[in-house]
Amino acid sequence: MTEARFETCIRAMNRGNRDGLKEVYEEYVSYIYRIVRGMLPNREEAEDVTSEFFIRLWEKSRAYKPGNGHKGWMATIARNIAIDHIRRYRREEITEDFSSEGEVCLTEEQVIANISIQEAFAVLKESEQQVVHMKIMGELTFQEIADILQEPLGTVSWRYREALKKLRRCGFEESGRGI
Repeated sequence: MTEARFETCIRAMNRGNRDGLKEVYEEYVSYIYRIVRGMLPNREEAEDVTSEFFIRLWEKSRAYKPGNGHKGWMATIARNIAIDHIRRYRREEITEDFSSEGEVCLTEEQVIANISIQEAFAVLKESEQQVVHMKIMGELTFQEIADILQEPLGTVSWRYREALKKLRRCGFEESGRGI
C-alpha cells in the first residue's frame, strides 16, 4: 500500500468510515502479526494483541502525521501494545496478593517504586524507553530487539547502555531499584 493510499484510508477512518480500516487490515494484518509474534511467545496472545492493534489504529487514526512513513508508525504502535501486554501479563503473573474481588493489591512501597521508575523513565528518549522495556520486561535479546525494530544490533545495544547510564544517574541500579 502506498503512502497516499494509506492516507486516504486514514481520512476515511477519521470520518467514521470503517472501509478505510478494513482496507488497512487486509493489507497489513500479517505484517502486524509478525511484529507482535516476534515479541510474544504465545500464538493466542499474539492474535489478541494483533486484534487490539486494529482497534487502537481506529482510535488513534487522527494522530497519524502524513509523510513520516505509515509502516513505521504502525510498527511502533504494535510494539508498544505488545510491550504493554507483556508488562500487564508479567505483573499479574508475579503478584500473588489478590483482593477478594480478584484485583491485584499493591503495597505502598510498590506504588512508590512504580512512581519512581516512571519518573526515571521520563528522562529517557522514547527509543531508549522502548529498548529498555523490550530488554527487561520482554526479556528479549539484543538481536531479537534489533530484528523487531529493524535497526542494527549495535544501535540497539548502544541505546540500552545509554539508557542505563541515565537511569543510574537517577539512582537506579540494574539489581536494585527496579531495573
